[in-house]
Amino acid sequence: MRAIVCPAFGDLSVLTPAEIAPPVAGPGQVRIAVRAAGVNFADQLLIAGTYQERHAPPFVPGFEVAGEILECGEGVEGLAPGDRVMAMQGVGGWAEQTVAAAADVLRIPDAMSFEMAAAFPVAYGTSHLGLLDRARLTAGEVLLVHGAAGGVGLTAVEIGKAAGALVIATAGGPDKLAVAVAHGADHGIDYRTEDVRARVMELTGGRGVDVVFDSVGGAIFDASLRCAAPDGRILVVGFASGKVPAPPANILLVKNLTVIGYWWGAYRRLRPQAVRDSLGQCLRWWEEGRLKPHVSRTLPLDRAAQALGLLKDRAATGKIVLIP
Repeated sequence: MRAIVCPAFGDLSVLTPAEIAPPVAGPGQVRIAVRAAGVNFADQLLIAGTYQERHAPPFVPGFEVAGEILECGEGVEGLAPGDRVMAMQGVGGWAEQTVAAAADVLRIPDAMSFEMAAAFPVAYGTSHLGLLDRARLTAGEVLLVHGAAGGVGLTAVEIGKAAGALVIATAGGPDKLAVAVAHGADHGIDYRTEDVRARVMELTGGRGVDVVFDSVGGAIFDASLRCAAPDGRILVVGFASGKVPAPPANILLVKNLTVIGYWWGAYRRLRPQAVRDSLGQCLRWWEEGRLKPHVSRTLPLDRAAQALGLLKDRAATGKIVLIP
């Protein structure tokens, strides 16, 4: 079968299209014919060998797929060949076929396209469990989402609105802010031309925000500390800026702030049922029309490196999906 292989840790140039043997479903696993595969910022960290979870090369990248079940391994219940599904993985998605643990597989609605389903698990799973479980966002609170036009940030905007929050979005440029507003943001701040702290305080009447969803880090995190309301919560999701912040404890103390570390991938092992329940709620919200996944680009599987380059250069909004 055709696949994208990472033969050694390095930059995007190491990615190699190759013909490899199809996988076999082991006990508790299903084999899936991949119709679409999601592309995530974390993929480039995995390829560089700097992700939280390391896989020894050679490996096939790809955290999420959508397709049809070809085979069920021993002990699998509730799934059958022919089922249309989405799946979460550590590796293996960028191929014509893949295997996934049955516990990480969910059936998708008949009306959901494979492209949309492949863009769903990581982004919506991260935002839903992070905001509603870890950060305890409630209706009527004010949510600040950084990187709000990106794959995960845009879903945080939608989840925040679905939960009844007032959402302030930050992004780089009016085109990206327009995407965030189209997906439910109440206000937009262009961090390239506006002072984020000053604008947030203006929009909130000097009070600040209750919850911050931060996948950017760096200077944006520092601004968040200064525009969070007393008892505010800052959810640390990632560091797209490349700079890992070191919050000064005196500000946390004086403002009674909570900084929450959050790696969604760990919960697939620590709280697998919570992850399934969270994604199940997101799928119900999708069927109700409350969530609208934004796939800005689809590319052939062999152009995986180009897809990651677009994410690295912040040249895409929403999600990019590969089509085998």
